Amino acid sequence: MAEKKSYKDLNTAVWEAGTCSGCGACVAVCPADALYFIDEPGISHPTSSGYCKMATDLVPCGACYDACPRTREQKRETLGSYHRLLRAQSIVTVPHQQSGGAVTAILTAAMQEGLIDGVVTLTEDRWTHRPRSILITSGGELVEHAGSRYNWSVPVLRSLKTAIVDKKLTHIAIVGTPCVVQGARAMKDSKNDLLIPFGRSIRLIIGLFCTESFDYHVLMEDILKRSGLAPQQIEKMDVKGKLDLTLTDGTTSTLSLDEVAKAVRQGCHTCGDFSALDADIAAGSVGTPAGYTTLIVRTTDGDGFVDNAVKAGVLSVTTEVETGIIEKLAAAKQKRLD
Repeated sequence: MAEKKSYKDLNTAVWEAGTCSGCGACVAVCPADALYFIDEPGISHPTSSGYCKMATDLVPCGACYDACPRTREQKRETLGSYHRLLRAQSIVTVPHQQSGGAVTAILTAAMQEGLIDGVVTLTEDRWTHRPRSILITSGGELVEHAGSRYNWSVPVLRSLKTAIVDKKLTHIAIVGTPCVVQGARAMKDSKNDLLIPFGRSIRLIIGLFCTESFDYHVLMEDILKRSGLAPQQIEKMDVKGKLDLTLTDGTTSTLSLDEVAKAVRQGCHTCGDFSALDADIAAGSVGTPAGYTTLIVRTTDGDGFVDNAVKAGVLSVTTEVETGIIEKLAAAKQKRLD
């Protein structure tokens, strides 16, 4: 049996190495609630209270290290394995939806059918765009919090502890970027006794295409402010080889990735996963026309949830997907692993 490792090993292997993704897996699974993120500029990894069941009391644990997506080798694939490639669109218009609204449609149908009892994802204050981890337990909340977030200042998976430990939910969907997906998959695959309850409670993992995410403080309070844009002027953000901003007055603004480069989180520079290779369903706006969502359905579970949404009459799908641009962006991100 492999020797269990404590947060001190995680600190050396990941935090000090500058590869922390900020997913929050370690925060969620720490049985002592001793790991947390400080929401301040320049914070790139969790902080420990100094107490650790394993390091302090010599009680076997290793949960934080085993759940971390950066303690294992990353896959070197672009599209990865999948069952179906789909062009999807929500049949019902969802306010603030990203691209085709397919993810919201899939989750809403699943919640209405009782297939899931909660969704762990990221939401934001629509005035400041400051993000926060959230546990959603109703269809109305799903619609309210629809849309993708490209700012980072809180660990997405932090709410997983609330869902499982406090709320005792057992059929949870997780929606997040590839690093969040990797953390969730690590929990499902783990044989660590402390992670098994988390893995058993995760029913669906939906990943979002991602080139990188941005530090909220640097992007919103520095770069965009110097560009003359206040957070409340921004209706929606999207990243497709550049940062596209849709403003509340109906106009658009674009910033090149070079212009926002200093806002990219440190851990993103060592992530090679664009298409959420470990998800049940990967989703994004690349590969299909405006107003649609590209879905890469990777697993039998993913097939079931997509079929459920189609059967419920809330999702339409076709097989018209342009894979070339997805593979191009994925291959470019893979180079970060070289």
